[in-house]
Amino acid sequence: MANLSKEKNKMPSLEANVRNKCFEEVALGYTEEQALDEANRCINCPTKPCMQGCPVAVKIPEFIALVQQRDYLGAYKVIKQTNSLPAVCGRVCPQEVQCESKCTRGRNGEPVAIGRLERFVADYASKHGCEDVARPEANGHRVAVVGSGPSGLTCAGDLAKLGYKVTVFEALHVPGGVLVYGIPEFRLPKRIVADEIENLKKMGVEVQTNAVIGKSETVDELFEQGFEAVFIGSGAGLPMFMHIPGENLKGVYSANEFLTRINLMKAYKDNSATPIMRAKKVAVVGGGNVAMDAARCAKRMGAEVCVIYRRSLAELPARREEVEHAMEEGVEFKLLNNPVKIIGDEHKNVVAIEAVKMELGEPDASGRRSPVVIEGSNWVMDVDAVIMSIGTSPNPLIRNTTKGLETNKKGCIVADDYGQTSRKGVYAGGDAVTGAATVILAMGAGKHAAAAIDEYIKSK
Repeated sequence: MANLSKEKNKMPSLEANVRNKCFEEVALGYTEEQALDEANRCINCPTKPCMQGCPVAVKIPEFIALVQQRDYLGAYKVIKQTNSLPAVCGRVCPQEVQCESKCTRGRNGEPVAIGRLERFVADYASKHGCEDVARPEANGHRVAVVGSGPSGLTCAGDLAKLGYKVTVFEALHVPGGVLVYGIPEFRLPKRIVADEIENLKKMGVEVQTNAVIGKSETVDELFEQGFEAVFIGSGAGLPMFMHIPGENLKGVYSANEFLTRINLMKAYKDNSATPIMRAKKVAVVGGGNVAMDAARCAKRMGAEVCVIYRRSLAELPARREEVEHAMEEGVEFKLLNNPVKIIGDEHKNVVAIEAVKMELGEPDASGRRSPVVIEGSNWVMDVDAVIMSIGTSPNPLIRNTTKGLETNKKGCIVADDYGQTSRKGVYAGGDAVTGAATVILAMGAGKHAAAAIDEYIKSK
């Protein structure tokens, strides 16, 4: 029966004062009853506008129609036709600005909760079992994929389906890239990433960890080893800083370091081999999703946490859901403020942060109103740790060791819409090309590059 409600089914979640003290998953997922009710909000538009907003072209109306029929495994198979990581996307994809932003139901109320339905279907398939992953017939060609983040895994999966022998080279000791080192357990449980990678292995994808391309071996050496094409999906893991006094003090972290130690090294555990400082009062500088992740992790470590962002709430770039969750969990926000100095004691430990108040002026190149300093508005807040989350750029190692690989002034690899770089046989996608962006956009880049690599090898 059609559901004409203007509102989505709410996502069940852990109570705020429980979840801000643990790393259990916050969003609990739809029940079957909620999923059916939400699926029945879809009116199956003939023009399928939602698909226009999906970077990996999931057949959204088709999988939702199968949910309506209670054929959840069938719905999962439809999603998997184009999306290698449905359980991941159902949790961290910003559907509100992509597929859901195109939903017809959103013109007069809230759009269909496409992401929540995708998660329900993926979790159902994991719990109840889908058919064994079939290993495609080998076509005799080899491709190397550098990086096991969302773009690399997607490229590897799509090529494996076509019969390519794919080897993924991961610099860290655990595969998954930003999915394991960057996104906290309470948003994306690592068992889900491990399951998705295991499915790729069943398709014949080989994963080599502790392989730092550009150091252990170069892109040129990969070709010498017999790989016919190389996809670079090495991400953007080099943190940026503000270059203000005090950034070298003890207790100042980049968000990348802080999150990697929390997520990958499990530094929040009392018996961790790589423990991290348990600060009492933390300032997080920045307003993106990474800043929200860092703030919420610091809160779970027992600290009072304040996010300092130089624009207003309307300009805050993080997902609304993540901002709301952070606020519910007790994270404080000091908006229209910007740090100018980090203050230390005689032992070079952080003891305070100095900031200045801002006001919004004229729009900048991105269309957002530029923040302007209010002279004489400086203020100081006592803190014992500062986490910088103002952006990242690609590590220069690959560009410095790969002949003929063009990069731009930001250090990103230059590639066309299909991932083709200036170097023949070398493709790239994800954050290594765009700079820090979303998981789903990186997956879309990996998908397009896989198709281009297939065409390139076939035409040789």
